[in-house]
Amino acid sequence: MWEVKMQLEKQLEKALSELRKSKERKFDQTVDLIINLKNFDHKKNQINASIIVPFKIKDKKIAAFAETKIKGIDTITPQEFNKYSDKKNLKKLVKSYDFFISQLNLMPKVASIFGRVLGPAGKMPSPQLGIINSLDEKTIEQTKKRIENSIKLKIKEPSIKVAIGKQSMKDSEIIENCISFYNSILKILPKGKENIKNIQIKFTMSKPIKIFLK
Repeated sequence: MWEVKMQLEKQLEKALSELRKSKERKFDQTVDLIINLKNFDHKKNQINASIIVPFKIKDKKIAAFAETKIKGIDTITPQEFNKYSDKKNLKKLVKSYDFFISQLNLMPKVASIFGRVLGPAGKMPSPQLGIINSLDEKTIEQTKKRIENSIKLKIKEPSIKVAIGKQSMKDSEIIENCISFYNSILKILPKGKENIKNIQIKFTMSKPIKIFLK
């Protein structure tokens, strides 16, 4: 495993060095990580997960369902729930935020009132990322950090493509995110490394650079 990590790290360093030589753009390009799969049936093996990486890729808009207002987070209290029985208001709410968190004791009401739209949008609070027991500041901050450092993964084809960083980030941060994500994927795929054909990395406007692992 250590040898693979060093090999991947070295190749990523070289690839990022090449990508940074490409034409400058007027915006902060996204760094995309592409993992092409083999011997993997994406229809049979439906994978839907959230993977936490060491460094935040972008800011995410978070809203909370809680009994009292939470400092620094837009909060919907039970007194406001009835407002969202109107489907237009509900759809507007769901489109306005990337993630939702909820107090555990409110989840039955959240599921019955908001679930019909949050569920299909993939934004229902989950035990892994969004369901909390306490509203204390430490719990809220830890939850926010996990959400901001999370990558949603849903494999719909024999290839995984995720935003793993931004051009403005340090190479070391991008590489750590790549390795962390790769290691998580190995644990999720049914045959681990045997399911991986190759890896590619690219900027938004660049051609991908292929990485092979022995």
